[in-house]
Amino acid sequence: MTRLDQTSNSNWNIVFLCWLIASISTMGSFFFSAIMQFAPCVLCWYQRIFMFPLVIILLVGLFPFDKSVVKYALPLASAGSFFAFYHNLLYYGIIPESVQPCSQGVSCTEVYIDLFGFLTIQMLSLISFSTIVALLVILKRRLSK
Repeated sequence: MTRLDQTSNSNWNIVFLCWLIASISTMGSFFFSAIMQFAPCVLCWYQRIFMFPLVIILLVGLFPFDKSVVKYALPLASAGSFFAFYHNLLYYGIIPESVQPCSQGVSCTEVYIDLFGFLTIQMLSLISFSTIVALLVILKRRLSK
């Protein structure tokens, strides 16, 4: 295998990993809302708006591999990461309740799961978005060389 083939294969693997993370996150979101009957808050819906299309966009970028998928996926993942970060700030009480967007319906600080004392649904979302953003930034840098 030539060096170009290895690089191309490696780039495909990065997009595939991003797609896998987005798919697992989307399925997890469906599981929590449909099976576990957890009602999503306003910020959860915003995060879903940015995560769900990533599954389709990244999949389309895989077959055949299209390096321009980064310019479509990275803004979505970055925006989702922003909302996830903001949601975590609210959840952990760093931002006061008076500026919370969740004034009606489900509270943005509702505790549904809390694994190991820190792994919440909000944190899982932040980890997913941040990992996708980091991988796409790595891919963008590799493609610009």
